[in-house]
Amino acid sequence: MSHLTAASLGAIAGFTIFIGLPVARVRGLPRPVQGFLNALATGVLIFLLWDILAHAGQPVETALKSHSTSFPLLAGLFAAGVGVGLLSLIYFNGALLRRVRGPEQAGGAPPNPQALGMMIATGLGLHNFSEGLAIGQSAATGAIAFVGVLVVGFALHNVTEGFGIAAPMTLAPQPVSWGFLALTGLIGGAPTFLGSTIGYLFRSELVYVLFLALAAGALVYVLNELFVVGRRITTPRVMGWGVLLGLLAAYATELFLTSVGG
Repeated sequence: MSHLTAASLGAIAGFTIFIGLPVARVRGLPRPVQGFLNALATGVLIFLLWDILAHAGQPVETALKSHSTSFPLLAGLFAAGVGVGLLSLIYFNGALLRRVRGPEQAGGAPPNPQALGMMIATGLGLHNFSEGLAIGQSAATGAIAFVGVLVVGFALHNVTEGFGIAAPMTLAPQPVSWGFLALTGLIGGAPTFLGSTIGYLFRSELVYVLFLALAAGALVYVLNELFVVGRRITTPRVMGWGVLLGLLAAYATELFLTSVGG
């Protein structure tokens, strides 16, 4: 498979994220529906967090079991990635709120819907860069069938990720602009293309672990914010059902990927 073909497949897998984004412009939804959509997105991201941590931890555990000298570096990158992904958003959002609202109003205030959508897009972009690396590295080794499976599975996942970005923005007082939606889509989806382009040129387990860990840390922060929003706009019962259905929908996509790959 050529480099151009691998990059094109990465672009297809990444840019399906745009399919779910128009949900952000839907208006007139009842409060319970808004809360359910928020909870549904939370469930999708919970599954993605679990999936990301599982994949990021696998090389670390393999190095440990084989007594590889790379274990300390892999474990350090894992810890650093999760820490930077989480804490960078905490400090960045805190500084942003202090600048916009003043120090006395910044503490404990959740980000506005657009800011939350952008944070989700950033976390998913880091995750999708790692997915792109997997596509590019598999294509470079000649695993054509596996590349096809990855592209189909990642493309389906990115549709749900687009919805995850959009759902919090349905709570904005005014519809977000198409330009802003396009920007979140590029931030969330384009890294799949970039990752496949770079992954075709060289294989790096260290980069793979680092970017997955960064994505995991970012998603921990985003999930906390989504739970804060959920508690404000809906009941625990609606939140519970939405999270459950979102998690199961994302897991069903993963099962489809596994069945096709088998």
